Amino acid sequence: MLMYMSNIRSETPSTPLHSVSVAGIVVREDGRVLTIKRADNGTWEPPGGVLELAEAPEDGVRREVFEETGFKVQVDRLTGVYKNTSRGIVALVFRCHVEGGHEQLSDESAAVEWLTPDEVTGRMAEVYAVRVTDALLDGAPRVRAHDGRKFARSLSRH
Repeated sequence: MLMYMSNIRSETPSTPLHSVSVAGIVVREDGRVLTIKRADNGTWEPPGGVLELAEAPEDGVRREVFEETGFKVQVDRLTGVYKNTSRGIVALVFRCHVEGGHEQLSDESAAVEWLTPDEVTGRMAEVYAVRVTDALLDGAPRVRAHDGRKFARSLSRH
């Protein structure tokens, strides 16, 4: 059951505020995954960002992937929900495939590369690498919480 939480604080001063982000795990036919090197901090991550208020999650994924990489994608399925407990961010992660476009950099991406799963785990921080490896698995979406660096617990059914 999903519950709606208002961002209006006047009702209950203790109501937590969360932001929602989306990310696309874009997988090529050869199994490589689309990644970006962020321009602001140099870390490798799947393309993604903050979901706009009136935007559907799938639309946000398509927008963010296109803005950061130049590729147009089709969203296949939700693969994980990740809560950063220290920053109040809930990330919805979707597996996708390319429908068109071509590689291009943006203000947010200093590099765009197709990495193997092993290269992903070698280059990305754990909280991002796990999102990729979860998206490569079959089955129900994974639900995980982390503090920004390490996972606190896993609620997923394996």
